[in-house]
Amino acid sequence: MRVSLQSIDDLISDASLEAILRRLVDIPSPTGEEGRLAREIVRTLKRFGAAAEEQAIDATQSNAFGLLGNGSGGPRLLLYAPIDTVTSNNGEEDLPWAGSALRPDMAARSYVSDGHIFGLGAHNPKGHAASILETARVLAELDIPLHGELQLGFGAGGMPTHARAGMRADSGHGAGCGWMVKRIRKPDAAVIAKSGWAIAWEEAGFLWIEVRVEGIHTYVGSRHLLPYGNAIEAASRLVVALERWFGERAESCATPLIKPQAVVSRIEAGWERMPAFTPAVCRLLIDFRFGPDTGAESAEALFAAELRRLSEALGLTASYRLVQSMPATRTPPDAQIIRTAIRAWEQITGRVHTPMPHTSGATDANILRANGIPTARVGLNKAKRPGMDFQLGMNCAARRDLRRLTRLLVAAALNYFGVETYG
Repeated sequence: MRVSLQSIDDLISDASLEAILRRLVDIPSPTGEEGRLAREIVRTLKRFGAAAEEQAIDATQSNAFGLLGNGSGGPRLLLYAPIDTVTSNNGEEDLPWAGSALRPDMAARSYVSDGHIFGLGAHNPKGHAASILETARVLAELDIPLHGELQLGFGAGGMPTHARAGMRADSGHGAGCGWMVKRIRKPDAAVIAKSGWAIAWEEAGFLWIEVRVEGIHTYVGSRHLLPYGNAIEAASRLVVALERWFGERAESCATPLIKPQAVVSRIEAGWERMPAFTPAVCRLLIDFRFGPDTGAESAEALFAAELRRLSEALGLTASYRLVQSMPATRTPPDAQIIRTAIRAWEQITGRVHTPMPHTSGATDANILRANGIPTARVGLNKAKRPGMDFQLGMNCAARRDLRRLTRLLVAAALNYFGVETYG
């Protein structure tokens, strides 16, 4: 059977995509509190003719899962997107770390301007979830028998985060994805919709590391009379040295697809109520990324060696402990799902596929691949808007990009089940 790309395009509705995405944005879903959104996705899937269910993980956290196809012993393909947002929609929780104020795009209240949908998570992750939902609607409208099982997964806890206040301890770091793959028939392959308009088959893993820099607890009035060593001052010198090394290391170990980054993301020291006293320790929190050719143990050994070297060079005492890790993963680029996704990309764009170079993100694709599921990743481009920063990039999706991603997902799914697309 053959299906024209034009017939697919005719069925994709900008109005439907916009309506779906606005409903998703208007339901807050910070990590650990995705249950309400998951139930809305289940209702939407059922309205589009899919079998669907909520996968409740606890009282507030849930996945949504749906099925299309006849399941007649054919292949199983999973289209997947996470559904939790990195910030919470609550100024008391998000500020001042996300900014001095909650801008309109940082709130779970959608609005439309100049062909773009704005609101918390409108691009990532909810624009990707909306494209998968529209894909389900279009495939149902096409009414072409899928000889196999198309699985539609929407996972909670996809953000790299520890538990928010009051949430289950393991509510982030791919918790929903890990829960899902243990409770469904294992797919033969998956496509995860995440940022970047190119097909990717590998991505970074990470170590979360706490570094402790030692000092002397003393009183400002005794600084000139007693032994003195300010842990904060020592830590500041270490931060500068580490940040310089992070940049050098990223350049030296880059692959065509990955340039693994690292950052110092948090500093903690001293008593807020007592500025007159120095602390005995300053703690740093670090995200240290690595590629699929470097195992987590090798990455940790590399970091430990550099921390020793820098401590000696700077004349300070520092130690570390591993807080969290995620493996880097790779699907062979000649795997069927990668070739299928690339073919769909090239059909839609009319160009030879070029991978996106030197990324450093980590997504639930690592969870899927670690469970033996060959996985391709593709998603929306960041919208080009004035004043673009990280937050606006997460919270703004272009209609044309939503349509383009949906076309690719429909074509890739049909191709995977043996239905040829052309035109």
